[in-house]
Amino acid sequence: MKIKLPFTSLLLLLLLISYTLQAQQPEIDQVLISGTVLDARSSLPLEGVTVTARSGEQGISNEQGAFSLTVAEANARFSFSLLGYRTQTVVVSSPEEELLVQLQPASANLREVEITGYETNRPLLETAGAVSVVESEVIQRFDESSIVRAVNTVPGVRMDERAPASYRISIRGSSLRSPYGIRNVKLYFNGIPFTEASGVTQLNMLDAANLGQIEILKGPTASVYGAGTGGTILLEPKRAEAGTSQLQVGATVGSYGLRRYTATASSGSDKSNMLVQYSRQQYEGYREQSAVDRHVLLISPEFYVSEKQTVTANIVYSNLYYELPGGLTVEQYRQNPRQARGGMYGSVAQNASIDQELINVGVKQEYRFSDTWSNNTSLYGMHRFQDNPFNTDYERNAYQEFGGRTSFVHQGQIGSVPATYTFGGEFQRGLEASRTYDNNGGIPDTLRSDDEVISKTGFLFAQAELELPADIIATAALSLNDTRYDITRLMQATSGGQYEYIRDFAAVLSPRIALLKRVSDGVSVHASVSSGFSPPTEEEILTSEGTLNQDLEAEKGTNYEAGVRGYVFNDRFSFDVVAFYFRLSETIVSRQDVSSVAVFRNVGSTSQKGLETMLSYSIIDDARLTLSQLRVWGSYTYNHFRFKNYQRDAIVLSGNKLTGVAPHTATAGLDLLTKAGFYVYVTANYVDEIPLNDENTVYSDDFITLGARLGFRRQLGGHISLDIFAGAENLTDEKYSMGNDLNAFGGRFFQPAPDRNYYGGIKVNYTL
Repeated sequence: MKIKLPFTSLLLLLLLISYTLQAQQPEIDQVLISGTVLDARSSLPLEGVTVTARSGEQGISNEQGAFSLTVAEANARFSFSLLGYRTQTVVVSSPEEELLVQLQPASANLREVEITGYETNRPLLETAGAVSVVESEVIQRFDESSIVRAVNTVPGVRMDERAPASYRISIRGSSLRSPYGIRNVKLYFNGIPFTEASGVTQLNMLDAANLGQIEILKGPTASVYGAGTGGTILLEPKRAEAGTSQLQVGATVGSYGLRRYTATASSGSDKSNMLVQYSRQQYEGYREQSAVDRHVLLISPEFYVSEKQTVTANIVYSNLYYELPGGLTVEQYRQNPRQARGGMYGSVAQNASIDQELINVGVKQEYRFSDTWSNNTSLYGMHRFQDNPFNTDYERNAYQEFGGRTSFVHQGQIGSVPATYTFGGEFQRGLEASRTYDNNGGIPDTLRSDDEVISKTGFLFAQAELELPADIIATAALSLNDTRYDITRLMQATSGGQYEYIRDFAAVLSPRIALLKRVSDGVSVHASVSSGFSPPTEEEILTSEGTLNQDLEAEKGTNYEAGVRGYVFNDRFSFDVVAFYFRLSETIVSRQDVSSVAVFRNVGSTSQKGLETMLSYSIIDDARLTLSQLRVWGSYTYNHFRFKNYQRDAIVLSGNKLTGVAPHTATAGLDLLTKAGFYVYVTANYVDEIPLNDENTVYSDDFITLGARLGFRRQLGGHISLDIFAGAENLTDEKYSMGNDLNAFGGRFFQPAPDRNYYGGIKVNYTL
């Protein structure tokens, strides 16, 4: 009793104080908020929409789309969410008015997609260029262990994995000079340069979960994005909708030891948008020596300082280890595709692998000086370490870089014609300390070479866009590009001497002219002429075994293209068709020498003609029906790519097919959603036979693969949503090679892809 009495007295005292304080608080007025929610496309009412007030109250719309909610304050913020639709936030200042909310379907059509490429921020229908957009819904059709299958739905683009996490991207045949890695294609993440000054891109340091949208600009885009003949890819993180805060965790397991975990915290308000995301992916591998272990941490806050100023930051930390199984001969490929390259210098014996650690920090500011003037400026710094035991050598590289980009936009008029002027520049400087050793069973041995490489690249650009009468938009742009490499060889085993080599590529002007005509509200046609300039990367000049390639020249090309895109039949059918003709001179190709090291040379010119088509048709699109969505879509690419004026020694190769490019590729898909939350995605992919050497004497077989994902998404109460899924890839159990080694020495062309494999997982999302 002596212990309980003081405790009881204290409890009574706290209850009395709480009651007294509660009695002193003024009464809060209750207001009734009501309205209707409609489908933005069909204007039909939406049932089952979750309406959430900032203060936590929730309601559900009925069959007529009507809802009502009693809340404790006026000037409240409400979010409207429904599976298959974009979450929308509404601020209510006058509760007496009936709200009319129109939700956009998650798969936006051409009218709604805004293109940031070419710095125009226009809808796709008003963009004169071959542009494709891969949204997060497309990435989530697959298991998200990589973005390869999502990117390969885009016509004119081919993404390969020579080994898990070893990416290669080809836009209109640009993989010709990319035996490994990503070259001749520039990438930006959240508007900040991600391609290094050396010309290569470490895309595998990002995770598929980091990406909310991938925007692909095909062909030379040097007018705004500097040197390049392949194209430009703009990556955007996946942010929370305004007025929502959520936590998401997910886990996926699959065949051959796939284990994947993600955790995301995001919050959006009228003052800021915060994103923190961590992912871990492990994979034991289909082949010997093909395991992967990757950690990625992304922190990306965005602050709306004022109506004029927005500040964004990106912090990316990535730690990636992946093994390299190596190429196989056709006999090895047919006998046992799961084996790694063998022998004394085999991949297992030499522990062929790459261990990378990277941190990239960037800051971007968007500032509007007035209604007619604005500026976008970004600065970044990056540090990367790479440890790379290879079959025939061992590389250890440390790389650090800084750079920035700025662009000014002025909106004015020439007489009665609206005009938008954009001008700015970009600069990058990188320093690499590169050492090459003998590889003794996966351990660095005798030092072969010790180099320091300073890479500098930059460009200035200007662009004018005029909105002419008759719904015509004309664009003229120009850029001046410059690249330089300073290579200092501190030590070389064969000579022991020290020397310097400077390669300064002459500044090149690259113009672009484009016209677009709106034929109707839903259809537009466009045409453009552009030139490109692509200097060799640092890895092409200083090869991995330490040889300097002093005679390599920059590629130069001119691209002509015309296209039509639009949507008809009440937005149910969309299409995008582009034809192009690209002439490239001083074409760079790669070959492997006896040590399997890639060497590069200029080979004259190429002629590249092609047709790219994307079609989509919504058979059913009505959230009220049991089967709420049924959509079929497909893409097709035709490539007529040939070498011109190409002779190697006494062998004339002019007229041969371009190495590494399939003449025909096609992808088709079916999307099925139900009102109850069940969904099915089916994707088929066809790739024609591919020439694997410049002589066109070795080809990979054509193949068709089929993948499917089915699952169940459901909102559980007001705060929790659930996504349970299972899927399979290569259901046809095709034996095929993905990411072939081109012009491989010893006939080791083939990098076998996994046979039939499965995965399953769960995502849980909690809305605060």
